[in-house]
Amino acid sequence: MDTVSQLLTQFGPWLWFAVAIALLILETIVPGIHFLWFGIAAGVIGLLTLVVPIAWQWQLIGFALASVATLFLVRRSSHADVATTDEPVLNIRGAQYVGRSVVVEEAIVNGRGRVRVGDTVWSAEGEDAAKGASVEVTGVNGTVLVVALPAD
Repeated sequence: MDTVSQLLTQFGPWLWFAVAIALLILETIVPGIHFLWFGIAAGVIGLLTLVVPIAWQWQLIGFALASVATLFLVRRSSHADVATTDEPVLNIRGAQYVGRSVVVEEAIVNGRGRVRVGDTVWSAEGEDAAKGASVEVTGVNGTVLVVALPAD
């Protein structure tokens, strides 16, 4: 502990800035977001010790508290439901076809068959329809398109 107190006393806020830079560089090397919060906390403590002289023990306690605070603040604001997109069905390929008219490739019998969407053939379920009939995609059930005969 004596070495830590000597370092913090000798270099003061510049040690915190060096730690912050080292952690932020490490963040760019290591995949994921692991060191960013600690780097931000070190920078905050460095700025604080530039303005107010603080004992090294309180600097370490402040660093721990700032690390936890930045972690919880960012975690709370980065939930998946917070993120919105203009393409909500981008990774749900079948949902992109809802509302589109498609052609029955393999007759739908007893609620099961296959339809052609562009150059791809999809499994389908819905009302019975003959091969070549035009049906409308009304939903998706996993990787199966739910289809219905168009309303006339």
